[in-house]
Amino acid sequence: MAQAQNTGVTYMAPLAPLNSAVTGSSASGEALFMISGDQLTINITVKGVPPDTEHWQHFHGFAEGVRASTCPTASTDANGDGIIDLIETEPLAGTTMVPFNADPVSMDIPQDTYPTAGADGTYTYEKTVSLKALESAFAKQFPGQQLDLDRRVVFVHGVPASTTLPDSVASLGDIPAQVTIPIACGEIVKIEHGTPVAWAHATPDV
Repeated sequence: MAQAQNTGVTYMAPLAPLNSAVTGSSASGEALFMISGDQLTINITVKGVPPDTEHWQHFHGFAEGVRASTCPTASTDANGDGIIDLIETEPLAGTTMVPFNADPVSMDIPQDTYPTAGADGTYTYEKTVSLKALESAFAKQFPGQQLDLDRRVVFVHGVPASTTLPDSVASLGDIPAQVTIPIACGEIVKIEHGTPVAWAHATPDV
């Protein structure tokens, strides 16, 4: 897509459940990205996630910019342990790019400022940032790349720290797999006159 400075543009990612056998529920919701002038407003509403748990959330994509990201499928579970872990999403979804925490422009992924679901397993996140500032931070982190929202996917992560996971469930560095395990995914599409150009593929549970 063109540079994201277009005014009055909205992108949306319908979120579908992932790893429901682990979470014990089916996460759903949507992520909206609304551009107006230099403002990018990010609004994410989610239900059916583990309650009283902080949920990391980001958009993922390919840093080399050669192809669009897609959500995992059942075959993404490469080691056959019944769980799609963060590392297994990379061939289809790419790498973690922009965090939806208290400061997306910081591009700082391992923070504790992500939203925490209430006792009912729901949360709403809303943040407005300078589009130019985010684009500048993104270009510094991923040289030569643009935000390209409609080539990215949104992930929601996280189960309670007490959740027992097989040793085969991988994570990044020393971050516990309970923090990074993906529990919902949606492909970002551009909205035209109130109607999505294309919908995200449903993400199968495993």
